Amino acid sequence: MSDTPFGFGLPPEEPEDGDNGKKKGGGQGGGQGPANPFGFGGPAGGGDNPFAAMFGSMNPNDLGAAFQQLGQMLSYEGGPVNWDMAKDIARRTVAQGTADGSKDASVSAGERAGVEEAVRLADLWLDGVTSLPSGSGTAVAWSRAEWVEATLPVWKDLVDPVAERVGAAMGDVLPEEMQAMAGPLLGMMRSMGGAMFGTQIGQAVGVLAGEVVGSTDIGLPLGPAGKAALLPVNIAALGSGLGVPQDQVRLYLALREAAHQRLFAHVPWLRSHLFGAVEGYARGIKVDTSKLEDVVGQLDPTHPEQLQEALQQGMFQPEDSPEQKAALARLETALALVEGWVDAVVHAAAAPHLPSADALRETLRRRRATGGPAEQTFATLIGLELRPRRLRDASRLWASLTDARGADGRDALWAHPDMLPTAADLDDPDGFVHREHLDFSELDKMLGEAAGGGKGDAGDGSGKEQENGEDGEDGKDGSDK
Repeated sequence: MSDTPFGFGLPPEEPEDGDNGKKKGGGQGGGQGPANPFGFGGPAGGGDNPFAAMFGSMNPNDLGAAFQQLGQMLSYEGGPVNWDMAKDIARRTVAQGTADGSKDASVSAGERAGVEEAVRLADLWLDGVTSLPSGSGTAVAWSRAEWVEATLPVWKDLVDPVAERVGAAMGDVLPEEMQAMAGPLLGMMRSMGGAMFGTQIGQAVGVLAGEVVGSTDIGLPLGPAGKAALLPVNIAALGSGLGVPQDQVRLYLALREAAHQRLFAHVPWLRSHLFGAVEGYARGIKVDTSKLEDVVGQLDPTHPEQLQEALQQGMFQPEDSPEQKAALARLETALALVEGWVDAVVHAAAAPHLPSADALRETLRRRRATGGPAEQTFATLIGLELRPRRLRDASRLWASLTDARGADGRDALWAHPDMLPTAADLDDPDGFVHREHLDFSELDKMLGEAAGGGKGDAGDGSGKEQENGEDGEDGKDGSDK
């Protein structure tokens, strides 16, 4: 054990390679960037003290930044995630650029005008295919860094519940006799846990900022309400290999963003329904305490990267319970219905006007289904993939509803969560569409009762039991009678 606190030691006075060796090492270690902001787990040959390797390989500026971040990590006393660190790392990840060499840039006046015009035209086309009015009070063009700033508050809502569980588990795995005497150590571990979560979510958000084209790409409203946002630099990168004119790509993506905004603006229960499903799923996640016990029991303060590696490898297992399965099914179905409706409505709006509508539709479907590296990191962090696994089934169902009932009849199903198709209906979309002709007088009566006496239930989006049935399936059947 080192005589210096936590193994911090000075570098050798005369490294074998001299100054040239330092510069060479600096090139190796300095290239880690935000992926390893503290230099932990540095170049081979650093011995048991990663800081010695870090000191010998860093230039003075990098060394100062590392000490500053280390101080932030150990002094943090906030919530379960160090969000200041997350934002800093996300911004630095954005500044590095994407793997294909694409760099972030300030939005030009021409790009801003192009986005505003595309959203205006998109809303005009959508007026003809949906009864939901425009939900875009403003249209904005964001850089990647601006997307990070605007969406972090929502990421906080998504990640904090899981991080809170991990923070509590980190203290619980210590033996009781150690907990009584390890107050400072527990505080340091919680600070380190918050920093590690901040590092991971910062990396994920920073990488995702290089992939997304708007504020609703993952099916959740990440930006401020009523603000349709597009990222010109990412739109250009997406369209570069498609062989489609850039103005068509931008307009198609504006249609998707504007359609999402209509849905979230005029279906008041939807936002809380989606976030409630995510939170419900998070509540059912249990921490793999055996793995955490191993990590904590062997944790060497000179190797805090061990905790980060454990987070990266995943310590979360969903409880195999009816409640957890129901929460996951509710979330996956809701995401599929949102994305399926957007897909169907955008195709109806784009097909008469854009020659490349079919090709762009298939490109976006595949892109949404496969996800990217940042989504994988997010799945590791909270044990959940935010993908509409049944997008095509849902899109087919909404299109069939349009044919059978018109846009008004289709969109009327968003009036209450119990009226929406269920996961079983996605298995048999034709059966749902043609089960029975919808009696609109009965529907109006149901909506009137909900507006008069059930505003709380309809507004919270929790899918609570209604008078017309004990669950969503019964509620839906009741609407078709």
